[in-house]
Amino acid sequence: MGHYPELKGKVALITGAGRRKGLGEGIARRLAMEGCKVVVTDIGHGKGSEMPASAIGSQSEMDAVGAEINSAAMNGGACIAMALDVQEESEVKAVIAETLNRYGGLDILVNNAGIGYLMKPIAEMSMGEWDAVLGVNLRGAFMCTKYVADEMVKAGRGGRIVNIASQAAKSGFPFAAAYCASKHGLVGLTRVTAIELGKHSITANAVCPNHVTTALGAWQNEYFSAALGMTMDQYLAAMRGRIPMGRPGTPEDTASACAWLCSDEAKYVTGEAMNVSGGEEYH
Repeated sequence: MGHYPELKGKVALITGAGRRKGLGEGIARRLAMEGCKVVVTDIGHGKGSEMPASAIGSQSEMDAVGAEINSAAMNGGACIAMALDVQEESEVKAVIAETLNRYGGLDILVNNAGIGYLMKPIAEMSMGEWDAVLGVNLRGAFMCTKYVADEMVKAGRGGRIVNIASQAAKSGFPFAAAYCASKHGLVGLTRVTAIELGKHSITANAVCPNHVTTALGAWQNEYFSAALGMTMDQYLAAMRGRIPMGRPGTPEDTASACAWLCSDEAKYVTGEAMNVSGGEEYH
């Protein structure tokens, strides 16, 4: 049963949502349970990233995720899956057009697509590596926002834009210049979007999770523990020790924040960067 009946029938587009038990999948599942018509999108392969397919997922997995969410949807909710590389302008336009054709509108955009970062000092990071991270995490979010917001304004019924940032949007981490810059930039984009679109009753907010128990999170744990010369047990113990609540986040934790931001209860909340970090990040 959903918590926000006003979300029933709303149309939501979610990027980076094609991985089972991923952050995007959790958000999509929650909105479908609230009665939204959900479009999950993902690139379906590791283009532009060194992350393996086990972290990114595949086209077949994305299709399965869409079908599973559709089967579990409540309150009239539904879900379909579409391939989307958020770096490709033509693909962004095509997915938006297909969503409008199928459902007649677009009420919610969740910019969740993102790629991880290499642990390299600034001097050793190539421009290609920098561009790959900024291209997905910031340029992709800008492009989706640009074209979805245009449709929201033309429809004249308001809307919600939620950008999935990170704890890295609030802090700096060594050897993660591109990732931190992309997430700080995403919060800046969020605030400008809120200012420009507020008069149209469109809110824009960012959610900043810390460590989340997903396939991507598991890959990052392996990557970082090896780079730091720590065993996995040592790395996980150190990570939990930094979190006052003593555990990493779950997709459901972030999904709950997103659902609230999309609801009428948050209709006067805009331009915010909300931490969902168990107390690890507090500013």
